[in-house]
Amino acid sequence: MFQSLLDNFRLGTEKESFEVVEESLFKAVVFKGTNLWILIFATFIASFGLNVNSTAVIIGAMLISPLMGPIMGMGFGLAVYDISLARLAARNFLFATAASLVTSTLYFTITPISDAHSEILARTAPNVYDVLIAFFGGMAGMLATCSKAKGNVITGVAIATALMPPLCTAGYGIATLQLKYMLGSLYLFVINTVFIALASLLVVRLLRYPLAHPLNKGKIITRSAFMTLLAIVTTVPSVWFAYEQLRDQGFAKKANRFIDAEAHFTDEVLLVKKIDAAANRVELVFGGRSLQPAEIAAFKAKALTYGIDSSRLQVKQGFAYLAEAARNDEVMAMRTTVQALSSELASLRRLIDSLRQARLDSTAFVAPPPSERP
Repeated sequence: MFQSLLDNFRLGTEKESFEVVEESLFKAVVFKGTNLWILIFATFIASFGLNVNSTAVIIGAMLISPLMGPIMGMGFGLAVYDISLARLAARNFLFATAASLVTSTLYFTITPISDAHSEILARTAPNVYDVLIAFFGGMAGMLATCSKAKGNVITGVAIATALMPPLCTAGYGIATLQLKYMLGSLYLFVINTVFIALASLLVVRLLRYPLAHPLNKGKIITRSAFMTLLAIVTTVPSVWFAYEQLRDQGFAKKANRFIDAEAHFTDEVLLVKKIDAAANRVELVFGGRSLQPAEIAAFKAKALTYGIDSSRLQVKQGFAYLAEAARNDEVMAMRTTVQALSSELASLRRLIDSLRQARLDSTAFVAPPPSERP
């Protein structure tokens, strides 16, 4: 029974031949003619989707994009030490990346919509979960490529790993001169590239495909060490970003728990709640009677028991807040009145000047003597 259970996990009967896999990857890594135009069209579609914040359009671009080919080609070439395939895949990958960046930058330079919507922001802060998605997605993609029963796995991998959207987001960052967006999205693109290639390499070695060029043990150890170092260097920043994200979520959770439990005063209503998790700051605006200094001090003391620094807790009086706004409205109304009065005064002055001029003209007219009258 145990042996039959293990047989369910064996891949030998479905393993595709080395020649077929190598030929299919050679075709997938080249970007010229049809493949190049499909890449450009996919870049435009992804840019449209990011620009109008349409998830469906972005998913469509992921399905169309042929960027997975050269990445898995690099992984396969490194796994079997087929240097010609690995170099060809790397050159075409760099060319495809540059073409996509130029296309997306051109689009975001001329489009009239320049706001960064949620679909763009989602590609600017990668973390360790993106590493895991790229790694397991790459394993699934290469396993399907090396299997006779391919199915539609590559389609799912293209959606999960999302190579095209971060590349187009980088184009948005270049076009709008926003370095943060450009660097964040390029880092996500690098994560996806590195870990899809590493996963592809691992799958090919686990399937025990023959080496295209035998290497001595020293070169194998050197290249394995290089790939390991590359994976570590790529992963470390994402771990830090994940830590920051979890820390911010933890602070927001503590702040909400504190507000729900303690932000209750007699004849007071909580009007505004602002939680800035990145700065560990909470701002609360109450409306109703005026809070006494002792009440505010006791309220801030309770915040410490929830792990919130009282110096970063701001409590504002709603009515005072509103009164300040009302004063601003009064000042604006007075300015409008003064402008209206000034305009009316100017009109009166023009009328007086015209009457004065008419009087001077009538005085200057001299009537003829009686003898000369008809």
